[in-house]
Amino acid sequence: MMLNNNDKIALVVCSNGKNIEDKDRLEKLESILVEMGLVPIFTKYIYKDKFGRGAKAQVRAEELMSFYENKEIKAIFDISGGDIANEVLDYLDYDVIKRNYKPFFGYSDLTTVLNALTGKTNEINYLYQILNIIESDKIRENFEDTFLKNNQTLFDVKWKFLQGSSVEGEVIGGNIRCFLKLAGTRYFPEVENKVLFIEGLGTSIEGLVTHLAQLKQIGVFDKISGLLIGSFIKIEKEISVEELFELVKEYIPENLPVVKTSEVGHAKDSKALKIGGMMNIKNELV
Repeated sequence: MMLNNNDKIALVVCSNGKNIEDKDRLEKLESILVEMGLVPIFTKYIYKDKFGRGAKAQVRAEELMSFYENKEIKAIFDISGGDIANEVLDYLDYDVIKRNYKPFFGYSDLTTVLNALTGKTNEINYLYQILNIIESDKIRENFEDTFLKNNQTLFDVKWKFLQGSSVEGEVIGGNIRCFLKLAGTRYFPEVENKVLFIEGLGTSIEGLVTHLAQLKQIGVFDKISGLLIGSFIKIEKEISVEELFELVKEYIPENLPVVKTSEVGHAKDSKALKIGGMMNIKNELV
């Protein structure tokens, strides 16, 4: 995915509305994007109301649809997170989105939107938070290198095999808690022969147990072709990666390939993942 000088990009808030205290951060983001040669267009619905939303779900969805239908917009970046992104899904027109495809970027709670968009349109979307480019020059440079200079910097992820020797398939998933909001809905992706990515920020060990149990109970682990484990920030402060995998093994088939990375998740310098993109990882030590 390549952006060019003077390209217009939309910045939306599909999940929780931003705090008014975030205004300085958003102005910094706007300034950096302009310096890069991009033209950022912010949603009208940024800051939270008394219910924590920038606007009602239908209004946020209509705003998102307007950016898809605007031929001048080349990509859409969500700058929010939290809990409420899934409520916009019923108000999106996926046929119109497919006809007017442009990449959608978001992470965390936007896992719901990313997987719904990709599942309904068969187009690639991106697990990535653009707001992090304000945090350091290096993060900004990685963004520019990848999306303006067409290099693979943010997609060059180091994976370590914990089980098996190869992982191949189309990527689904994201934040494990948010992904499971789609379970039982028409937005839950097809999982047969897919590669599932999971990560967590504040997920506790007990929280991970219940998420893993649910994924097993709805048959996901028996159908996927591989499991990608990103960073579980809270958990990995308490137990080792080996202990984390010891827990995961209780819920997955013995022959399911599993790889781990610390480079994709909620960290400010997180790399990106293509939801709907093909993943092919080989264990070079085998």
